[in-house]
Amino acid sequence: MGKLLYPLLFENNLHQTVWGGERIAQWKKLDAESVKDVSPIGESWEVSAVASSPCVIANGFLKGKTLEEAVAELPEEILGKAVAKEYNNKMPLLAKFIDARNDLSIQVHPDDEMAQREHGKMGKTEMWYVIDAPLGSSLYSGFSKQLSPEEYSRCVADGTITDYLARHELRTGDVFYIPAGRIHAIGGGVLLAEIQQSSDVTYRVYDYNRPGLDGKPRQLHTELAAQALDFTVNDNYMTEYSQKASHANKCVDSEYFSVRVVDLHAPFHRNLKKYDSFIITMCTRGSCTIRIRQTGDEISLREGYSCLIPASIADYDVIPQSKKVQILDAFIDSRKQNFLHRLFRKFPPFRSRALRA
Repeated sequence: MGKLLYPLLFENNLHQTVWGGERIAQWKKLDAESVKDVSPIGESWEVSAVASSPCVIANGFLKGKTLEEAVAELPEEILGKAVAKEYNNKMPLLAKFIDARNDLSIQVHPDDEMAQREHGKMGKTEMWYVIDAPLGSSLYSGFSKQLSPEEYSRCVADGTITDYLARHELRTGDVFYIPAGRIHAIGGGVLLAEIQQSSDVTYRVYDYNRPGLDGKPRQLHTELAAQALDFTVNDNYMTEYSQKASHANKCVDSEYFSVRVVDLHAPFHRNLKKYDSFIITMCTRGSCTIRIRQTGDEISLREGYSCLIPASIADYDVIPQSKKVQILDAFIDSRKQNFLHRLFRKFPPFRSRALRA
């Protein structure tokens, strides 16, 4: 390879949405002039190799390349040998910050098999970490009452679908795992981090008869959503996890991705080479320095920003630069058997228009 890799930083990748606000721009300390053409901002795609909106690397010898291009050039070094093999040298995760000034649409995502069949893309299982939730804010995740497909269609048509959804009042630090097929929506006022499969496919079920940014009614995906939905009713949809300080708290450990939440007040060593995976690190509070042990390379990371640590150098220290620091780490546990992705790889890829939230 010639040159040793380093933690990758990215240019801002901001997405304008009808339900977005100003918090992401304020959080990232972006000047109003630089974001005027993308306001209101609903999403910041922090680490993305999705073809419709890849992130551009902002530092080092890969500067100016998209993450998609960099992974194609150095798949095993960036992704990890096992992850590169499992995902055909493609980045399998997408990380975002989401600012919901207003309610998002009621929606559902397809699983791998359906997404491949209908769009030639990955399915979309995701998780949410609530960064800030004003008093009284909430989200929907799952059904609260059993519905038949016929009853569901009637509720969508008459606008009463929210009467059958599980509504969750929120606190900072809440975690929700949203498997493909689960109906869900983020409520107004919530700022959160999202880790998901690398996919841009969303089916809107219901959108409160709201016009889009162009003033026209937003498209619904009624038939596809009905095919994708899992009508199972669960007793509890929120993810419980330990919240110890100076500890990598496991909040999600699934076949699609693993996520740890770390609150630290002193230097914290992270040696994640055993996973043979890249690490996405999202800073949700304070600021820190990440120092690679192999090379001594350092980057600064402050809240509202993220980086990708290549698998080949995933032994590093996180050094606080403020009194309180919190990071989220997301990666693939390459030690897990994942037959869904082996099935996914059997299908030839093709592209289709993205369906957005």
